[in-house]
Amino acid sequence: MSEVKGRVKWIDGMQFVGKMDTDQCSIVLGEGGISPMKLLLLSVAGCTAYDVVMILKKMHEAIAGLEVEISGRRRANHPRIYEEVHLHYRIYGDVREEKARRAIELSQDKYCSASAHMKLSGTRLTYSFEVLKKE
Repeated sequence: MSEVKGRVKWIDGMQFVGKMDTDQCSIVLGEGGISPMKLLLLSVAGCTAYDVVMILKKMHEAIAGLEVEISGRRRANHPRIYEEVHLHYRIYGDVREEKARRAIELSQDKYCSASAHMKLSGTRLTYSFEVLKKE
């Protein structure tokens, strides 16, 4: 088990800055930045995007680009967790559809820790994808 550390510092009003101990960059949260719940969505999209690119490269597929669109619907009552999240993958390059589907399945079912966190909280996570030959 590895430990990860970071901190969030209140700047002013409702603006905060977060930084992980091992990273050089910081992120602005709240006013003038991104909300923590939107950042959670981006974390899921980033986690699975990383997996899918890595898996397709290991499959020797000619991936030239990837975009992951993510949308979520939160419940009305507090805590306002995501009830539903949908990911749409746009995979660019000469990638076989069955390999793209398998890479996404592996990410969602085995590798993406951020997606696993969502699912463990009861979020219904769905996805769709398309393979496009040119970016």
